[in-house]
Amino acid sequence: MTSDTDQTEPVGERAERAEQSGQSEQSEGLRDLVVGARVVLWDFDGPICRLFAGYSADRVAGELVDWLEQLGLKDLLTREEQVHPDPHVLLAAVNRRHRQSDLVAEFEERLTREELRAVPTAWPTAYADALIRTWSALRVGLAVTTNNSPRVVSEYLATRGLLGCFAPHIYGRTQDPQLLKPDPYCLHRALSAMGVAPAQALMVGDSASDLTAARRAGVPFLGYGHNERKAKVLREAGAESVVHSLEPVLRLLWEHGTPAPA
Repeated sequence: MTSDTDQTEPVGERAERAEQSGQSEQSEGLRDLVVGARVVLWDFDGPICRLFAGYSADRVAGELVDWLEQLGLKDLLTREEQVHPDPHVLLAAVNRRHRQSDLVAEFEERLTREELRAVPTAWPTAYADALIRTWSALRVGLAVTTNNSPRVVSEYLATRGLLGCFAPHIYGRTQDPQLLKPDPYCLHRALSAMGVAPAQALMVGDSASDLTAARRAGVPFLGYGHNERKAKVLREAGAESVVHSLEPVLRLLWEHGTPAPA
């Protein structure tokens, strides 16, 4: 028989305390990641907006494949690539087979025009505008590091009144598609231009290629997965900090943020 003082804690209460402890540790880890950053490098399509929310990326990819077919060059792509929904995958594939050729330049320009057409129907990511403005007010440096065209990023940010929070630090697709993420080229450009060590920065991204680029650049990473599928992909890729919404990040800045040193 056990005395009253030796009775164990009910299983339900132990589980609840363990869950609360885990949530507290995650919250502390997120706070350290977010509040300590002097520079934040944003991926564009996903964390800032859904560029193709009203203008399907699948359709853009299909039209680019059709264009290659009209040129008699569809066989440059494998069967899997011919039906791939991501235009950036197609651009990288064409570049591997005709590196930095006129064909690659024309492909990239066509993709840029399609991205520009998508800007008016892009959906802002919830809390992104407020988070950008808050970080900017706290004198944290902001940059965009993306596989999208920098022309597209600038146009979208201008429509939201956010261009001044980033300019001139917008680092997007160049004429060499080999430098697309997961290559860390655009991250290195941002860090060099802003004069910040990788450990003092933070990257916000929504894909495994963002995570890989951040790791190669030595930059801490915060994953944004707006649904469980996206979050699972990031966790399986090794992301330690993943949020479903930017709201807790914004709340942390309101509670703990202080202006960064000049």
